[in-house]
Amino acid sequence: MKWIEVKIKTTTEAVEAVSNILYESGVTGVVIEDPNDVYLKSKCENEWDYFDESILLTDYEGAIVKGYLEEGEGLIDIVELIKQNVEKIPTYNLDKGLGEVTTSEVYEEDWANGWKKYYKPKKIGQKVVVKPTWEDYEKKDEEVIIELDPGMAFGTGTHETTMMCIQNLERHVDENSLVYDIGCGSGILSIGAAKLGAKEVIAVDLDPVAVESSKRNVELNHVKDKVTVLEGNLMELIDGKAHVVVANIIADIIIGLSDYIGKFIKDDGVFISSGIILDKVEEVKEALMRNNLEIIRVDKQGEWAAIVSKKFGEK
Repeated sequence: MKWIEVKIKTTTEAVEAVSNILYESGVTGVVIEDPNDVYLKSKCENEWDYFDESILLTDYEGAIVKGYLEEGEGLIDIVELIKQNVEKIPTYNLDKGLGEVTTSEVYEEDWANGWKKYYKPKKIGQKVVVKPTWEDYEKKDEEVIIELDPGMAFGTGTHETTMMCIQNLERHVDENSLVYDIGCGSGILSIGAAKLGAKEVIAVDLDPVAVESSKRNVELNHVKDKVTVLEGNLMELIDGKAHVVVANIIADIIIGLSDYIGKFIKDDGVFISSGIILDKVEEVKEALMRNNLEIIRVDKQGEWAAIVSKKFGEK
């Protein structure tokens, strides 16, 4: 099958916005090439288990986001709409960078599997190791192994935002924990929480593709007895409170969530929020504190931050 690759040259801070534009346009998968993130990571001792410097061989210093559309009627209009939406990115106080949108033909077998050579087992927390299903890995000591096959639509779990979520789940999840995972994507955070000992995990996502991806990975990791994956909005699906709520989304959505997320957190429970660009950290903190959530931790990696807030009971 022939697909059209849409390539957008942008900036690290606008990667999430560009990815959303592509998904809203109907793409079935995105690939992010960001040498800025690679440089930041490669400077950290023991950060990489595998590193291929060919990733850095690009004539563009910013981030590149690629999406894939099936060839067919209406393609020209879709690409034009993508271009228009990319041009609007500055209205959200984000730097779109070059903002150049180009297209090229590609066959499914070329891109569906080509990225796999860069995806190797990686330790992303004190205990948690993410391992692609096609790679061998020998478990060490108390390591927790997450088998992941992200498919075409979701990432590998090694982005800074995901790593910070996992590291905070390690700090707050125990055998009594009920965990809510908002915007579960590939299911990595839900699986991680279950394997870290959580009693029960409920994962929700608005995207049916994400829901199916999460269900596959939950089954692959043999945590189906602990993890329930649901399609829809948290408020409409869940009537109860969790010890830990985790959301790896984007800053603006977290700000919106802060207005009501406290209703879903037990007293002394925590809200782990990530996917926050550094420029938005103070804005997110203010929204959380305005809604009676106390900031107990802020982690930063590269261009991203994770904020952990706590709901205290009435005194």
